[in-house]
Amino acid sequence: MEYVHTQKYDCLLFDLDDTLYPLSAGLAVGVLKNIKDYMAEKLGIDEEKIPELCDLLYKNYGTTMAGIRAIGYDFDYDEYHSFVHGRLPYENLKPDPVLRGLLLSLPMRKFIFTNADKIHAAKVLSKLGLEDCFEGMICFETLNPRVNKVSRVCDDEIFDIIGHFSRTDSTSELPKTPIVCKPSEDAIEKALNILNINPQTTLFFEDSVRNIQSGKRVGLDTVLVGKSHRCKGADYALESIHNLKEAIPELWEKVSVAAYKVVVETPVTA
Repeated sequence: MEYVHTQKYDCLLFDLDDTLYPLSAGLAVGVLKNIKDYMAEKLGIDEEKIPELCDLLYKNYGTTMAGIRAIGYDFDYDEYHSFVHGRLPYENLKPDPVLRGLLLSLPMRKFIFTNADKIHAAKVLSKLGLEDCFEGMICFETLNPRVNKVSRVCDDEIFDIIGHFSRTDSTSELPKTPIVCKPSEDAIEKALNILNINPQTTLFFEDSVRNIQSGKRVGLDTVLVGKSHRCKGADYALESIHNLKEAIPELWEKVSVAAYKVVVETPVTA
């Protein structure tokens, strides 16, 4: 008789930005500034309206990009990502041997799941020295495969989302976005299907409370990164990704306390 022990988690799913490196690195501030510049310079949106517009689009669509597309602007996705990410302070990211050691010591499968494009994701992982720590990645292009095609947009084709929320009697629904991204539950389920992983045995690391809660709704166990206290929907909270081993030591346990099965080998008789 042989005892075969199984772990609670066989897969770890990591967000990228502000999860594998701290918010203090400054990339998030740079992204927001570049998005606003893109809206003004490339889409011709009134600069005075952009702060309120960004806030509404982010809150209602998950990302400003998804919101811009929803309300009627058409643009080249690659050009957008190049503009928004191309001028970020990547020099603020340094190799992280501590995190690299933690990741490589974990025995389960590991994947990246980001709303960002693959060029940005690859650059971040390279700067952190983590490019070979993951089996694969779900990025913008994975969930949004399409040929970039831009058509002219007329002003009367743009949905006035600011006006929509300023009218208390508005009964019209918000337009849908063609972009698939977190925190949409459909996006998370699509990512799980592409990776062929079981949400019941996967641990999901995120800095976004909204993404954490969506992950929980699709059956993932979740880790809120960057906060010392758990939010609704979070099973764990890490002030820093470096606190991983102290906060969740069971990931390194070779034997699960609760789960095991008995395998009985039956001898072959002639």
